[in-house]
Amino acid sequence: MHGEAKSDKFAFAQYLRKNATPEEAKLWDYLKQRPQGYKFRRQHPFNDYVLDFYCHRAKLSIEIDGGIHIMQEQYDKDRTAVISEYGISEIRFTNTEIHQNFKKVEERIVSILNTITKNHSF
Repeated sequence: MHGEAKSDKFAFAQYLRKNATPEEAKLWDYLKQRPQGYKFRRQHPFNDYVLDFYCHRAKLSIEIDGGIHIMQEQYDKDRTAVISEYGISEIRFTNTEIHQNFKKVEERIVSILNTITKNHSF
């Protein structure tokens, strides 16, 4: 479930949970309600990374890209490649999407979860 994450990633994840951005807090308020019955974890240590939000059952990572992501494009690509090797899908939203059209963010998440449910029998 943690993809061989090292102990420093667990400590960093704990720090991130205590210092959530407003966008992370807003999305977490939605995800902790278990949309479509899927449980999400926030700031989940995985391999050399910390996933903003992760659902183990759906093997889905949800990331929020703030301004820093413009400067770390290669890091994000590498990270996506690593987690996909573990069969984890990733969707990304920008801070702007969270602020300006949160309903669309919710709809996209529900759509993806519905697709996962249809393709797998749990």
